Amino acid sequence: MQYGVILAGGSGTRLWPLSRLHKPKQILPLINGRSLLQLSYERLRGILPPERIYVCTKNEYARVIYENLPELPKGNIIGEPEGRDTANAIGFTAAILGKKDPNAVLAIVTADHVIEPVDRFQESVKLAFDVVSDFPNSLVTFGIVPTEGHTGLGYIHRGDALPIASKRTGAYKVLGFKEKPDKATADRYVECGRYYWNSGMFVWRADTVLKELSLHLPAAHKGLTRIADAWGTPQQDAVLAEVYPTLPKISIDFAVMEPASQNKGKAAVLTVEMPVNWLDVGSWPSLADVIGPDGQNNAMDCRLSCVVDSDNNIIVSHDPEHLVAAIGVSDMIIIHTPDVTMFCPRRDAQRVKDLVLRTQDKYGARFQ
Repeated sequence: MQYGVILAGGSGTRLWPLSRLHKPKQILPLINGRSLLQLSYERLRGILPPERIYVCTKNEYARVIYENLPELPKGNIIGEPEGRDTANAIGFTAAILGKKDPNAVLAIVTADHVIEPVDRFQESVKLAFDVVSDFPNSLVTFGIVPTEGHTGLGYIHRGDALPIASKRTGAYKVLGFKEKPDKATADRYVECGRYYWNSGMFVWRADTVLKELSLHLPAAHKGLTRIADAWGTPQQDAVLAEVYPTLPKISIDFAVMEPASQNKGKAAVLTVEMPVNWLDVGSWPSLADVIGPDGQNNAMDCRLSCVVDSDNNIIVSHDPEHLVAAIGVSDMIIIHTPDVTMFCPRRDAQRVKDLVLRTQDKYGARFQ
């Protein structure tokens, strides 16, 4: 059976002060009144019924996620006691759904992305399900067709095309993964036409990825097996709370995908082309790309705003009664919430995390 799994455990610190500890970015109405989580769920709903869509997130987010996705069946949130990176979130989900359905095939997507057009995304996911049907001992990743030589993303080097029973094209062997390159190398990748942006989304059988975890991350596999064995029993919560925080914290890319691509595992690493507009909304400048500029290149998401001789700013306020006004301001990020107003030069957008830590030192959890 085919399932969709949305990874939604991130806290979205770089979108503070809008994104908070108990109201993370994935449930905020950032995109035309819709949340990133809702958009991710709706993309999967074009392929799968609600009962086969799951969300893996922190336990503390469960209530707000059910509020954000009222159609999601109760019990379809797989809650982590704490974040232990994607290798464990994915392994946890695979262990639980694999116990429920030994033939489970999982499409792993995230709640961080804006992806358009949706029909191309869905066609790529359907093709990936076909690939796993034809090649059950495979790990399939999605390669985003690059539009520029981006230095902030990893790349997938594609190899020969795969023969698919359905005769569809767009599936390839993977020759290797490349770390974030310098600009000249990134431009060369794009010109070559055989490299994709690494999307961080996957399709595979639950048992296949668990076998790879047993080879490359045996401590995590052992712990996840204990959790799965206790799942559905009176010991479920106690075992989860005891074991999960001890799992080694590592991404699925480092733990499984890279060694598997180097033929150090048992599974084949394959890729499916995804020709979409793809944006990881992880910071204020990336959200500005979604909002779009006005005539002065200001990206503004405000009910009330007034700017004079100001350009290249990012201004966000969801307070319907609060006016944000600016004169002679350039290259700034201005974010207003009921209890925090943040000013930050655009060039320092990646330092918002530092500001969050400083406020935590000064005021504890009050503004987290």
